[in-house]
Amino acid sequence: MNAAVLHDLLDAAAVRHPDQTAVSDGTDALTYAEVRAASVRIATWLRQRGVGPRDRIVVSEAAGPWLVPLLTGASRVGAVSVPLSAAAPDVVVRHILDDAGPTLVVGGAVTAGEAARRGLAHADLDELRDAARSWPPDAGAPSPTLPVDPAWFIYTSGSTGAPKAVVSTHGQIVFAARAIHHELGYGTDDVVYSPLPLSFDYGLYQVLLSTLGGARLELGSAKDAGRVLVHRLRDTGATVFPAVPSLAATLARLVERPGVRAPALRLLTNTGAAMPADVLTTLRKQISGLRVQLMYGLTECKRATIMPPDGDLLRPGSSGRALRNTEVFVVDQDGNRLPPGRIGEIVVRGPHVMSGYWRQPELTARRFRRAEGLFPQLHTGDYGSVDAEGYLYFDGRHDDVYKERGTRVSSLEVEAAADRIPGVRAACAVPPRDATAGATLVVASELSPGRVLAALTGQLEETKIPRSCVTLPALPLTANGKIDRSRLARLVEETRDA
Repeated sequence: MNAAVLHDLLDAAAVRHPDQTAVSDGTDALTYAEVRAASVRIATWLRQRGVGPRDRIVVSEAAGPWLVPLLTGASRVGAVSVPLSAAAPDVVVRHILDDAGPTLVVGGAVTAGEAARRGLAHADLDELRDAARSWPPDAGAPSPTLPVDPAWFIYTSGSTGAPKAVVSTHGQIVFAARAIHHELGYGTDDVVYSPLPLSFDYGLYQVLLSTLGGARLELGSAKDAGRVLVHRLRDTGATVFPAVPSLAATLARLVERPGVRAPALRLLTNTGAAMPADVLTTLRKQISGLRVQLMYGLTECKRATIMPPDGDLLRPGSSGRALRNTEVFVVDQDGNRLPPGRIGEIVVRGPHVMSGYWRQPELTARRFRRAEGLFPQLHTGDYGSVDAEGYLYFDGRHDDVYKERGTRVSSLEVEAAADRIPGVRAACAVPPRDATAGATLVVASELSPGRVLAALTGQLEETKIPRSCVTLPALPLTANGKIDRSRLARLVEETRDA
């Protein structure tokens, strides 16, 4: 079957692997055949609820495994799924409901109350599960869905401002998933353990990658990202672990402890932020046979580059080469392409570049440009270089590049140096608010600020060492497991103004 829309991927997997477990969370487990049957029932239920083509459905990721048939059931009726983090604060829930304008809201108490205040139809998670298990299927109903139709709104906040929705069509999502799977190669023997939120596109795409490979997806949660992580990986028989740096660092600390038995992982992947090299060194030492594939991407194109397995050992600092049938290059401030090795803004071209931002025409015009060829090209706002062999080296976001004592500095460079200091568990460089203030380094450590800054001597040029340092027991994280840079920036501002 030549999959063109989301539910085609599931239907093909249900034919190939009907009895294989598709998704589980330790409580509910569904085979591929069961997910497909539930998907058809949910499509009928959605039609009865008045949901049709291009209507939006806001759904809480707390639906767990039942979110998978809901996504494909929505695909069958041509509706747009809008995953909502179960940990989203009330202000974010209100913004997404107002911005998306959903026909139906599926979720818990907070979303129910906010939906009622807006006169929106609401269904709780029990109703969703009942529909998936017992609603009479209308298997003969034709799907109105085309590859050019929107399938998902993925809300991403960036560093400032209210969350904005990236509009992702079926064709763009299917292309991206197939291109990524071509590089990662999940298979029927794999168990993919993911505690990443399904509202986070890195977590959500694990559903598609597992479906393409016929793998079993084990859904974790935020509470599984701490001391129990190594036990959850072992107990589920995980072979693949999609990780952000904070998760990988946690796992590295755990497997180093005396008497801890490491999980039998074959593959660890990373995107979202730079992975500290010492973390990977520890994981490779403690987990026999582990391979690593580092990646670079944004919600606006899902993935741009992927390293070959263990490619970071040969090309330290690189995030890999462009996906097949796509292109990644860098440009100067006037939009001119730069030669290999020169740092400029990273630009991505290909069928996986999404359609833009919902109700944000000016921002869409700035970021998604049709300067060349058929496909729009995404101007990422990230900076880096591409070498002569096409390998991308990420240098930082525009907002992360600043001047310190007249010298151009990337916050990633400072953070990597701090990560190499014994006793520093995590680091975040907060750029200066003006040319006279200087940057502030925030670290998770019991070391004194003075000792941290002194230890940077020899790691960085003197002019690049931040002028101040703040130490904390731990750095705050977003719901997606990334360092919460906005919160740290506010903390630094409060410290400066005190």
